[in-house]
Amino acid sequence: MGNTNRELADFLKRARSQGDPSRAGLPPDGRVRRVPGLRREEVAFLAGVSADYYTRLEQGRPITPSPAVVEALGHALGLDAAGRAHLRDLIGVTAARARGPRGVQRVRPGLYQLLDALDGEPALVLGRRTDVLAANRMAKALFSDFEQLPARQRNYARWMFLDDARNLFVDWEDQARAAVESLRFEVGRDPDDPATIALVEELRAHSREFDHWWEQHRVHRRTHGSKRLRHPLVGELTVEYETLTLPGDPDTTLFVYTAEAGSSSKRALDLLASWTLTDPVAEAGRQRHSPRPQEQ
Repeated sequence: MGNTNRELADFLKRARSQGDPSRAGLPPDGRVRRVPGLRREEVAFLAGVSADYYTRLEQGRPITPSPAVVEALGHALGLDAAGRAHLRDLIGVTAARARGPRGVQRVRPGLYQLLDALDGEPALVLGRRTDVLAANRMAKALFSDFEQLPARQRNYARWMFLDDARNLFVDWEDQARAAVESLRFEVGRDPDDPATIALVEELRAHSREFDHWWEQHRVHRRTHGSKRLRHPLVGELTVEYETLTLPGDPDTTLFVYTAEAGSSSKRALDLLASWTLTDPVAEAGRQRHSPRPQEQ
């Protein structure tokens, strides 16, 4: 059984174990539940499929359900929007493989110019498997200068668990868990990618927290949120982030971080900006003429 089927089987089992029979609207049957969650036949009943069909699907058999069945399974398992999208990815990834291997990601010059224009606000560009493709001056000052790391190590999830992020975030556990769940979501799109497999193996081998949260197989799609930091230069601050998926490049996401006007966090960002000023012309030229593509 290939990685794709194993991922699907694992996700279905984990989601079923987290289901709530009472909230699913199932009538009590008087049987003692030996393990938490929903039974296979209950998921099958709620999804409108046979118990044998669902069992084979959960075993990772080569079955391709219709879109209607996939949606019914997502509803039966109580999945949120990210969970349903992850389920669709895991089931449809075989067809996606027909497009062939994906090439090296590169940041186009116009995106570097956009990062330059956002110089007053921290901004990051993340690619596949949460690789950090580019960062402006403020993002380097607020988080880390990823360009100083070897290319293989320029990865947000790796930085969160294996570098110095733990001391930076007041809410490190929340941010780290979200990083695991976001990476899980990304893996669903291409679970056989060698670079992704190597990254996950490294993180599981060197971080107990990552390994524990990875085993839970929960997924999260980052769209917006907040981060609480304890910065060594400007102290505690809270930043809000919004994500923008670039048209024509669904594997690349722009993250922009801001602070509320007039707040102590905004004053901290402004102070950080003043302490880390560089020659904007030289910085812009360096970024535009020295793009750093990421390895697959």
